[in-house]
Amino acid sequence: MPTRSNRFVHLFFLDGVGLGDDDPEINPFVTAHLPHLTGLLGEKWYVKGRGRITTARASLIPTDATLGIPGRPQSATGQAVILSGRNIPQLIGEHYGPKPNPAVADLVRQGTLFHEVVETGGAAALLTPYPQGYFDSINSGKRLYSTVPLAATAAGLRLMTADDLRTGQAISPDFTAQAWRDLLGYNDIPVLTLAAAGEQLAQLASQYDFTFFEHWPSDRTGHKGSFQEAVHHLQMIDEAIGGLLAAWDDSRGLLIITSDHGNIEAKNHRLHTENPVPTILLGPNHATLAQQIHTLTDIAPVVRQFLTF
Repeated sequence: MPTRSNRFVHLFFLDGVGLGDDDPEINPFVTAHLPHLTGLLGEKWYVKGRGRITTARASLIPTDATLGIPGRPQSATGQAVILSGRNIPQLIGEHYGPKPNPAVADLVRQGTLFHEVVETGGAAALLTPYPQGYFDSINSGKRLYSTVPLAATAAGLRLMTADDLRTGQAISPDFTAQAWRDLLGYNDIPVLTLAAAGEQLAQLASQYDFTFFEHWPSDRTGHKGSFQEAVHHLQMIDEAIGGLLAAWDDSRGLLIITSDHGNIEAKNHRLHTENPVPTILLGPNHATLAQQIHTLTDIAPVVRQFLTF
């Protein structure tokens, strides 16, 4: 399906990834080998306090996730801010997560980027698929939607399934889909290389006006993984992003890579951080658009401006 305006936006969401200290004992970014992101942004791009970075192809903005509310930012409110442009923690009086409470859920149902694209006649998709057990748990009331699938379904979008993953219309949260075989028993799911997963994301994004991919294992690695597991995880992300960058159409598509809060960049504890998160823009007028971003509330307005709705 052609996009409505010949422009498209993909939001590549990394849960729990902040800009941290330049300390090899604490920050796994310092020792990780990240050739694709470093080639895009330059050395030490992941260190907080460096300020904004602009290269020929991309811009990085240290982005405030605290939004003027005391405490450690949380997933439910942070993701709702990214998708709506509203200061959700301020509206409910706190950072909250991991799943939305009724107040957050009500605000998400009032409208997000998914709603706006659909209501203006565009095509939108959440490219992260879910196994049958997830739908069974939701339908039985044993499980609640997290913010991103809640936003998609509230806008009337269908969540991707194992069938979509089989046919190449979705990308697994672990990129390769190996976890679907190893942990979920889907032995017929094709396994991709990391680079191929990134390339496929770029191809899928070009078929819609707005797409969102949710990589949540980064937050889990921040909470539970060892330092070396965090290093390995970051290297895995970099390889997938390398495939995405190689296949991205810079002339038409705006790629936004961002996060809801810090975590994995500080392995001296297992909590979220108050560090700024990296927002990376790649595509037409990335440097001009980057000047408009200061906090997580500024990401949705940039998407709206780029898609002109």
